[in-house]
Amino acid sequence: MRCPACDSVITQNTAVCSRCNAPLDPTGLGRDPTDEEVHLNSDQEKTDLPNETFDRMETYIPPSGKANDPPLGRTNHQAPDSRLWGGFIRRACAFAVDWAIILLLGLVMFMMSYIGYKVGLSAHGRSVTIENSSGLYFILTWASVALSAAYFVIFHSLDGRTVGKWIFGLRVIGAENGDVTFSQAFLRWLASVGFAPVLLGFLWVIWSREKRAWHDIIARTWVIRQ
Repeated sequence: MRCPACDSVITQNTAVCSRCNAPLDPTGLGRDPTDEEVHLNSDQEKTDLPNETFDRMETYIPPSGKANDPPLGRTNHQAPDSRLWGGFIRRACAFAVDWAIILLLGLVMFMMSYIGYKVGLSAHGRSVTIENSSGLYFILTWASVALSAAYFVIFHSLDGRTVGKWIFGLRVIGAENGDVTFSQAFLRWLASVGFAPVLLGFLWVIWSREKRAWHDIIARTWVIRQ
């Protein structure tokens, strides 16, 4: 709007002109033809305004330059849908390779322990029997469990891949495509051992949309193809 005395542009609702100090009558002010106002009432339809207006209103471009980024302070705990999830057959084959490696290492550990135990008994003029080898079997049982835990936990926490997963192009990831932490890897192994008697825990990969087993759900991990 403009002042009727000096014809200066008035940008604020005031009773006195800021330039010539002339008294102003709000009803007598002239409207600047260059002024443009767009009012969006609740009863107006979206088609009343040009598409460019709604594009500016509805699209938020954060400083990073990417639209639809989550606001600061919020965390997305879901893996992206664009990933190729590791299927049941591929994961089963990788698991078979891993267990073949563990059994081979376990056999080497058993042979070395047995030879050492036998040499120790022979030094006292005794031989290995079922009665005096219960301690050896007890130690080997827990050593095998520790070997399995170390194999899966260390490999998954370091690179997200065991030897079997590396051969079949699989990787274990955490939320937001992040690396698997040591605690996640240990929880994942612990859950897999706990659900081992219940084959449904691993067979759940067949029905899961994201191909996740029960131990993946508990540890908040995903298995993807690379």
